[in-house]
Amino acid sequence: MNCSLDSFIEGSSGNGEVQASGSASEAKSFSGYLVEVGYDGERKSAFIKFYDPNHNRIRVWYDNTGHLPYCYVKEGLDAVKSNEAVAKHPGLERLESAVKYDALRDVKVELTKIVAKDPLSIGGKPSGSIRDLVKAWEADIKYVENYIYDLSLKPGLPYVVKEDSIVESEFEIPEEAKQTVQDTIREREKEYVDLTLNWLKLLECPVPWYLRAALDIEVYSDVANRVPDPREAEYPVICASIVGNDGRSHIYLLEREGFEKKDLPSLNAEVQFYDDEKALLTEVFKRIEEYPFIITFNGDDFDLRYLYHRAERLQIPRETVPIELSKDSASLRRGVHIDLYKFFFNKSIQVYAFSQKYRENTLDEVAVSLIEEGKIEIQNPISQLTYQELAEYCLNDAELTLKLTTFNDDLVMKLITILARISYMGLGDVSRQGVSNWIKSMLYKAHRERNMLIPRSDDILSLKGITTTQAIIKGKKYKGAIVVEPVQGVHFKVSVLDFASLYPSIIKVWNLGYETVICPHEDPACRGNLVPGTPLWICKRNRALESLLIGTLRDLRVKWYKPKSKDPQLPEEKRKLYQVVQNALKVVLNASYGVFGAETFPLYCPPVAESTAAIGRYVITKTIEKARSLGVNVIYGDTDSIFLGNPERAQLEKLMEWSREELGLELEIDKEYRYVALSSRKKNYLGVYPDGNVDVKGLTGKKRHIPVFLKEAFSQLIGILSQVQSREDFEMAIEKIKGIVRKCYLDLKARRMPMEDLAFHVMISKTIEGYVKTTPQHVKAAQLLEGSGYEVKPGDIISFVKVLGDPGVKPVQLAVKEEIDVGKYLEYFTSTFEQVLDALGVDMEELMGGTKLEAFFGG
Repeated sequence: MNCSLDSFIEGSSGNGEVQASGSASEAKSFSGYLVEVGYDGERKSAFIKFYDPNHNRIRVWYDNTGHLPYCYVKEGLDAVKSNEAVAKHPGLERLESAVKYDALRDVKVELTKIVAKDPLSIGGKPSGSIRDLVKAWEADIKYVENYIYDLSLKPGLPYVVKEDSIVESEFEIPEEAKQTVQDTIREREKEYVDLTLNWLKLLECPVPWYLRAALDIEVYSDVANRVPDPREAEYPVICASIVGNDGRSHIYLLEREGFEKKDLPSLNAEVQFYDDEKALLTEVFKRIEEYPFIITFNGDDFDLRYLYHRAERLQIPRETVPIELSKDSASLRRGVHIDLYKFFFNKSIQVYAFSQKYRENTLDEVAVSLIEEGKIEIQNPISQLTYQELAEYCLNDAELTLKLTTFNDDLVMKLITILARISYMGLGDVSRQGVSNWIKSMLYKAHRERNMLIPRSDDILSLKGITTTQAIIKGKKYKGAIVVEPVQGVHFKVSVLDFASLYPSIIKVWNLGYETVICPHEDPACRGNLVPGTPLWICKRNRALESLLIGTLRDLRVKWYKPKSKDPQLPEEKRKLYQVVQNALKVVLNASYGVFGAETFPLYCPPVAESTAAIGRYVITKTIEKARSLGVNVIYGDTDSIFLGNPERAQLEKLMEWSREELGLELEIDKEYRYVALSSRKKNYLGVYPDGNVDVKGLTGKKRHIPVFLKEAFSQLIGILSQVQSREDFEMAIEKIKGIVRKCYLDLKARRMPMEDLAFHVMISKTIEGYVKTTPQHVKAAQLLEGSGYEVKPGDIISFVKVLGDPGVKPVQLAVKEEIDVGKYLEYFTSTFEQVLDALGVDMEELMGGTKLEAFFGG
């Protein structure tokens, strides 16, 4: 790729020095990691941001290759030329003939390529874009993504910039990794081996140390517990903290009437006071530009958005404000902004990368769960804090945010970088977007590399949008995973066998993809290759792209990165990196099945998802049959796991060997419990590990939205169960549990619970008038508050309780104990404890003295 030197711009330098542009002599050569790709609407040009680790700065290059946005239509060149709406479109640059491979139909197709002057001419305008005038292919792909695919750019990898060219840095795969992978993958086809080694090169390349700083701001508010509206930005910023991983920390405080200004010696930061907010923000903006990466927790929706609009209100010159806003995100003109709120909010990251250690996506919850540090508790509203209290609070938030990227050897920054490499997306984009977008981008890149036409969603559905099995769960389109009836009760010495990446393995082994399921061939070999339990067939001629991509990533995780992440012979730093890589692969692989059954996914293909689930049911059923034939007691099974009661080691080894030979799938020991308590309900169990840690699956008491009194009682119950070592311990444990549950029940029935312990706490995210279609319970409570003279604005936390009569809820401020709806709370009480008591063999009705709970449901 060629870029002209006069298009080079220097970014953040890390030493306070920011240059608006670089000369040719300064920019003749440097090495940098490609971290972001964007589009400049004024220049009508793509740009690339490189992180230069030698000088800790961002360098920005503007494209001069002449790359332009485009889409395809299936009409011939003459037919498109005769279409006046297209031919006379002001954004049309030119028309070209093209040939691509249509994998849906397994044929080459002649197309017309419509090249436009700018991205909005292809699509994105409210009306009048080219994609509105014709049925187009590849018109919904973001221009930046097209640019990455077409120029074969690899975000997260190092490049060398020399004179007018950008060249990917040479990196040799370590010989041991290369040899091990080549020796262990079963597939010998060249494309499979080459792709595996290409992934290995992406994943083995070192991740740099990124200079970065975390930013947090505090804003005055005239109402306690209200989050000011960042779009209005009507209140002053009274404190800002910027904490860098270079050891520098800065606090900026606005002087306020009634507060005594004095030194703050106890803070490990440089403190500056300002009597003018405009001067304070100007200094904050300068400091932001000293760092190539700025980290926030909800900066897209609050910190950076508020600063931008506040600068507008104060008429700070636009050229001195480093922030740029789009509808859903905030970026930096010369740096990269990463919003950890969106990253940790990603369900796949929460579940697969961090094993659900945090359950609520707040800075306090995430920090306490991952780094064992939390926010400072304050007794007064932000606006009433002293300078010392305010500075400590704001600084601590920034420190927590930074530590979430530095703990465990920069785990989060490395994880984001690895995901960027897998998905071919910039670091900022990959941290904000969901796993389905990562998989989509990976698949699009593979299509473009192979000159394959990326199909339209309606094209796939018109040919393959059918399912043939009856869904068991209401709302689903096809039959899902099998769940074996649990053997109710307490089981000691339980081993859980798990198929290593079952669904990705099925996609690989069975060659599943939108191209291959219900392929167009009449060949008996294809038509006879049926998915078990369905009339669907799978192609025998061609390899599905999905099977190729998911299969190679799956093999790398299972055969190289997962074992190496536990290898005691490796240096700790290397093991940690391999753990990051295997977690990144786990995140992508575990979502690779579900996306094909999601209507929002652009390559949505129901038969692919249905086939995967059907084969999964077949695999689990056959495995359970085999286990029982070996004399093993199967006490439960769910999707990709089977729970075995007190098995012998030899039985486990025989079962795992059978799976490898007969099914072509790896079965491995996933967990070993001291004991497991199974309720009669599926997907609800409690397991205790040998070290006493408790694994809770699907039990209500661990869920977010239940009152404090239930959470605390459930926590006591779990603590008692964790101490049980043998069946003999159970009698005492059950008596203690009965006592806790009975007391909780009687206190509730007699309305002895403090009001605060009964409260639900939910933030109102928009004005009360904004809730039109539905009125959630917290909004009903907010309406009552407003009607009683309280001011309610978006961002307020509404605390409410369940009460008798309409509307069924009341804000805590207005409620009295006598009107508490005991029946409603008994429903929560029952669903919370009945599941565990069921597994322990305790009858809820008997525990309550033989009186049915329903008798009290009227209050």
